[in-house]
Amino acid sequence: MKISAVWVLSALSLLLLGCSNSSDDDGPDTQPPIDRSGNLLPTGASANDILSNDDFTKLKIEIAYVTGFRPTPRAIENFVNFLRLRTFKQDIELVYTQLPSPDEETLTLQEVAQLESDNRTAYNEGDTLAIYIYFADAPADDDDEEEGLVTLGAVYRNTSMIIHQGTVWSLAAQSIFITITDVETATLEHEFGHLFGLVDLGTDPINNHEDPDAPNHCNVEGCLMRAELQFGSPSFKRALAGKSGEIKSACSLSGASILKLLDTRAANGSLIVPNLDPECILDLQSNGGR
Repeated sequence: MKISAVWVLSALSLLLLGCSNSSDDDGPDTQPPIDRSGNLLPTGASANDILSNDDFTKLKIEIAYVTGFRPTPRAIENFVNFLRLRTFKQDIELVYTQLPSPDEETLTLQEVAQLESDNRTAYNEGDTLAIYIYFADAPADDDDEEEGLVTLGAVYRNTSMIIHQGTVWSLAAQSIFITITDVETATLEHEFGHLFGLVDLGTDPINNHEDPDAPNHCNVEGCLMRAELQFGSPSFKRALAGKSGEIKSACSLSGASILKLLDTRAANGSLIVPNLDPECILDLQSNGGR
């Protein structure tokens, strides 16, 4: 009997020890890895997901900004109204993430993508589609101020965008007609038009209205997607990684052209930030939007 009791106690001790070890390895605090794959696709790949409520019913927009370079509240309000007007996403959550400066004189898209990888917290989850917008203090690496070629913003993945906020401020200061909010709004809405898949960048055109001299942009006068642009590389129609692995931008909005556009509209008494034209709206409606 004594031997049996000792054996039973030993067996129970081993069982409890095994359960304890299992609990330590797979405890409730263990978090599954974040699935980033749905946010690492080419520009325009998520157009239908953004526009419709078929697979995602909520937008979560992470607005990451370098300390001191936060966007104006009015520009963000205009931007959210634009999203609600053209998509079926009415549940839109804004998350602000303040970041230290990377202390770079300029930023390449590759560096921007790395900063996103290091700091982004919002990714697709359940019925929520996540967007990441980075407001940077540094200008784009390929800017040429002497030639007036400065980049305000760029899209480089299906849910990723950069706004060169320092450049936006400098540009707005050159005009007595337009404000920082005007430039921010125009840049955000134009670049997000590409995430909608415009023009022929994930959303098929109903009628041909793509500018032959500016791929993925509209040829209709006065359209939000019509602005003259500076491209990182004309051989790329999407923000794909090239053979060298370098990130390419589907669109880099040129500061000189957008300043001229907004100044002209302000001087004419028109709505300063242009709207989408009927052809672009028709395309969005055909791909699940409003």
